[in-house]
Amino acid sequence: MHGITSLAYWALGICSVGCAMSAFADSAAARCDIYAAGSDKASASVDCTFSQRQGRITLVTDAATYDLTPVGDAPGNYRDAVGRPAYRQSGLGDQGLIFRFEDQSVFVYWKRATDASSGDGNNPTAPFTTDDYDATTILRCRASGASEFGDCPAGILRMEDGQASIVVQNPAGEQFTINFMRDYVNATNREVEARLSGDTWTVKVSDGEVYEVPLAAIEGG
Repeated sequence: MHGITSLAYWALGICSVGCAMSAFADSAAARCDIYAAGSDKASASVDCTFSQRQGRITLVTDAATYDLTPVGDAPGNYRDAVGRPAYRQSGLGDQGLIFRFEDQSVFVYWKRATDASSGDGNNPTAPFTTDDYDATTILRCRASGASEFGDCPAGILRMEDGQASIVVQNPAGEQFTINFMRDYVNATNREVEARLSGDTWTVKVSDGEVYEVPLAAIEGG
């Protein structure tokens, strides 16, 4: 996990959250992946609620509530309910937000309407679970010939130096692996082109499928 330094806060501007939340109003159903400080493997992946009002942010899970109050003029800097520093960061593109605390990180992924048809009801990233993978996630994906993006579940196997193999289940239900290595990106049984823009990889398959993979999914907490 990257340490939190003044050069690595990656703080979002006020518009970033406003624009992301415009589709969700003041409160949004989300999924929260919890990482202990220093860990690249999520200790939990739970349903949660994200709320924002007058600059204050509240994250609610079954086990905890995070109340964050903005601090100072720099966007992304907060204090929690007992006065400890917390930071909001980018890294998930338009799929969510990252919150860094002293003892853990919380990756907040927005839930879209299509999520309801994904997974098995109890696990939105099914058939992938953290029993077999370092982390699971839902990637924005577009089927060949489709005009709109949907969601594809994925399992993440992380390696050293910010590398990972991500097993994706495509819209047709087929599974394949995208390898994000230090010097190249390739895939099993498919020809792909990959381009990094900001904090998101866009991977285009030769048959026309497209996948968006945030750097945070590859590098972890």
